Amino acid sequence: MGRLFERLAQAVAGWAGRPPAFAIAFLIIVLWGLSGPIFKWSDTWQLVINTGTTIVTFLMVFLIQNAQNRDAAAIQAKLDEVIRSIDLARNEFIGIEHLGEMELVGIRNQLERDCGRDDPGRHEAVARLIGRR
Repeated sequence: MGRLFERLAQAVAGWAGRPPAFAIAFLIIVLWGLSGPIFKWSDTWQLVINTGTTIVTFLMVFLIQNAQNRDAAAIQAKLDEVIRSIDLARNEFIGIEHLGEMELVGIRNQLERDCGRDDPGRHEAVARLIGRR
């Protein structure tokens, strides 16, 4: 069951982000709008689009979350491999994504202190870059 869902989720998520999927959705909305006078703008006519979009949105949430989880796991594995392969990197960082939020905030704060976060000139280049926009 899990493998079937994974394959389906990958296929639908890959297809849903493409222009033809948008064109089909747009066409459905246009056809629905044009059908308004035929159905005299009835409550049922409105209920059809509301129900349809709600169902699609509900299902897409699960597909998008599946795609994001898969992408995050792949990126994390790649980062772990980079950490593992660099001699001066601290291997203790491998797997920290499993820590709690407060632990991660503490690690981030310590790293910022170690890198001289309090140095006023540290972000000047970034500020200049943002100022160019």
